[in-house]
Amino acid sequence: MKHSMYISFRIKNSKVNNKGLAPINMRIILDTNRTELSTHRFVSPNDWHTKIGRAKGTGDEITILNNYLDGLKNKIHRQFNILESLDKPITLDSLREKLNGNTEKKYSLLFIYEHHNDEMSKRVGFDVAEGTYKRYLVSIRRIRDFLRYQYSKNDILLEDMNHAFITKYEVYLKTQHNCSNNTSTKYLIHLKKIVNIAIANEWLLRDPFMKHHCSYKPTERGFLTPEELLLLENKEIKLPRLEKVRDIFVFCCYTGFAQADVEALSPSDITTGIDGEKWIIINRKKTDGRSPIPLLPQALAIINKYKNDLEAQAKGKLLPVNSNQRMNGYLKEIADITGITKNLTMHLARHTFATTITLSNGVPIETVSKMLGHNSIKTTQIYSKVVDTKISNDMQALKAKLTGTKPLRKVM
Repeated sequence: MKHSMYISFRIKNSKVNNKGLAPINMRIILDTNRTELSTHRFVSPNDWHTKIGRAKGTGDEITILNNYLDGLKNKIHRQFNILESLDKPITLDSLREKLNGNTEKKYSLLFIYEHHNDEMSKRVGFDVAEGTYKRYLVSIRRIRDFLRYQYSKNDILLEDMNHAFITKYEVYLKTQHNCSNNTSTKYLIHLKKIVNIAIANEWLLRDPFMKHHCSYKPTERGFLTPEELLLLENKEIKLPRLEKVRDIFVFCCYTGFAQADVEALSPSDITTGIDGEKWIIINRKKTDGRSPIPLLPQALAIINKYKNDLEAQAKGKLLPVNSNQRMNGYLKEIADITGITKNLTMHLARHTFATTITLSNGVPIETVSKMLGHNSIKTTQIYSKVVDTKISNDMQALKAKLTGTKPLRKVM
């Protein structure tokens, strides 16, 4: 239920004391109910501005008084926002108790974490990908395990978190769960988000991450070479379930779609691009970034192959895509059949599009970034660091230009 609240200050002229000072009251109107509370402050009626509800003047005493009144008002507003964010009942009594200092509730880490995850679950399918939500579920399990392992506790108060807590958690992730630096950093970033929520709501006064530094280390992204991709495309696969998975993997190699994106594609996503050719233009599930993909012949051939597929038609989808877990499981079988030693995953197909299909063939990184739906070109630059063939061909062309000779045959 949405509430409206209005706060004002007024003096009680009928209760002027023997010093000629009137008490200042705070009036809180919550929806249709109201209450007046004493601020325990007094002011001369001559120094009071009735219209704005503040003391008049610029002297030190007046400034201190007005700042105190502003603080009281902010305190009530903060309590109102906290109760509203936690879906707690908002009453005049709960606000009055906050002002009187009777309910300085101490929040715990897992209470806030669980509330965050509950709210995130409601946004799945709107502005949160299911995969993102599931990763936060894993993250909270890691925190629970750590609390039991390190402190023999099921939870911890926010105020008890410090720099040592963060450091011990990072060591725990690396030693007890064998997490790499980047995986550990992912869990720490999730925790930092929860900490930031607590700080923003003033449930936590100091940041335990203040002197802790964590960052991702650059990693090489695997991809299929042109020879490996050709082998995969031309391999005769007799099992229909594996053939479908192979075809969808190849489709992603020529479009750059991630698992969640190709799984969500429907026939209506195919449109006519600015050049009159067939395109697919979507907003990526993960980043909501616009991803415009002109369809290469290999991708179009796979779409045509499955345009009458009953499984896809029943789901209203463009292709018969299985779950990510099942797709990756079948890809391991396909790797055995084809003799490809690399770890075939749906992510590898996306990396192959970025490297082998586009960057290696001279497509500008800005264009690749746009097609991949990246929000920052820095993300795309991770792929460009591993394209040695592009570096070789560019330098061969430069050598030929400087020496006046013909460039060597391109490295493929």
